[in-house]
Amino acid sequence: MDHSIIRRGDGRQPRSVETRAAILAAAGRVFAKSGLAGARTDAIAAAAGVNKALLYYYFKGKESLYEAVVEDHFCEFNRQAMAVLVAPGSARAILLRYVSLHFDFISARHRYASLHQQMMMAGGKFSERLVRKYFKPRAEAFNKLLERGMRGGEFRRTDRFHSAMSVISLIVFYFSAAPVLQLMGHSDACSAVNLKRRKQEVLDFIRHGLFVDPKFPLP
Repeated sequence: MDHSIIRRGDGRQPRSVETRAAILAAAGRVFAKSGLAGARTDAIAAAAGVNKALLYYYFKGKESLYEAVVEDHFCEFNRQAMAVLVAPGSARAILLRYVSLHFDFISARHRYASLHQQMMMAGGKFSERLVRKYFKPRAEAFNKLLERGMRGGEFRRTDRFHSAMSVISLIVFYFSAAPVLQLMGHSDACSAVNLKRRKQEVLDFIRHGLFVDPKFPLP
């Protein structure tokens, strides 16, 4: 990969999308392993195949890079999730499609679960901005889907807030608990076999807990 930067005629240096993506991917792996405090920019630059000066050209510092990694994940997930949540069709089918998407998205990035937890627990203006920009619109779309399903007789009448919390917890908590499960003697929670089984159990649990007709076929 050529990481050189070609200077434009007006003297400004254009950002290379490819190089920036390589830095973000490398930083994500390092942050997931070492956390923000333990990560070193030297290690990130080496993993990305760039020099340290180029890393600082794209990002102001380690904290800025950390925030960019986290936001990159949320931005991509929201793009896919919102497309599913606002799509026309059966509320049951859309909900199962969304749960599958959410589970698969985290499965492919399960090593970053601790990174997201660290960010949300730290709080602050960055977390607040992420909540407003990504969490809130997705939660509103999810709530509208539940409301439509209940109004149309596809879902049982429940408290929408707690139903949403239950669905999201079924997906997310498994990955948060994976390190503890391993310490308790369980086999690798994130192996292909276990992830497939967990996804099936989540979808089945949601059907029986929320659907008026739990026999609705899984995706």
